Amino acid sequence: MANTPNTSHTHTTHVTRTARATRTTITEPVAELDPRFSDEGAVPTPWSEATRGLEAAEVFWLSTVRVDGRPHVTPLLAVWLDGALHFCTGPTEQKARNLQRNPHCVLTTGTNILREGLDLVVEGDAARIVTDAELRRLADLYEAKYGPDWRFTVRDGAFHDPRGGEAHVYRVVPTVAFGFAKGDAYAQTRWRFAR
Repeated sequence: MANTPNTSHTHTTHVTRTARATRTTITEPVAELDPRFSDEGAVPTPWSEATRGLEAAEVFWLSTVRVDGRPHVTPLLAVWLDGALHFCTGPTEQKARNLQRNPHCVLTTGTNILREGLDLVVEGDAARIVTDAELRRLADLYEAKYGPDWRFTVRDGAFHDPRGGEAHVYRVVPTVAFGFAKGDAYAQTRWRFAR
């Protein structure tokens, strides 16, 4: 695989919460501007702009919680599909072990440039996907987005890379999200999701 941190795949038999085969229907979230952290005259960032950013972003940071309550943060790749972020990890990696105990997590992406761009934070619960049809759609999307180094086969409810590594796939449907617009006007937007 390409040189991306924390993307090794190993084997285990742990079982975690699984995502349902049916997709969650998400209505357009309510966008609220926080004037405490926004320039005068700033307007909320539209959710459509945020989803374009989530679709295009190549690197995300996943924050999970260790069993002793300490945070764990790691970079990874993710794809946006059907109103949710999706990522994969080896079943014995720290993030997978954390999610086994506590599905609450945060995915963050954006730019490290101070005066331009849109930083995005998505909070939700990670649910494992085990349905082969869904996994095949996601495998196709990974390859389309990240190239042939990220070609997965699907079997036994998981991704498998050509070298034999297994990866569990998770879906994170946003419960709340934040956008931090930078540039001519700084704006902090909170998106609230109704289900």
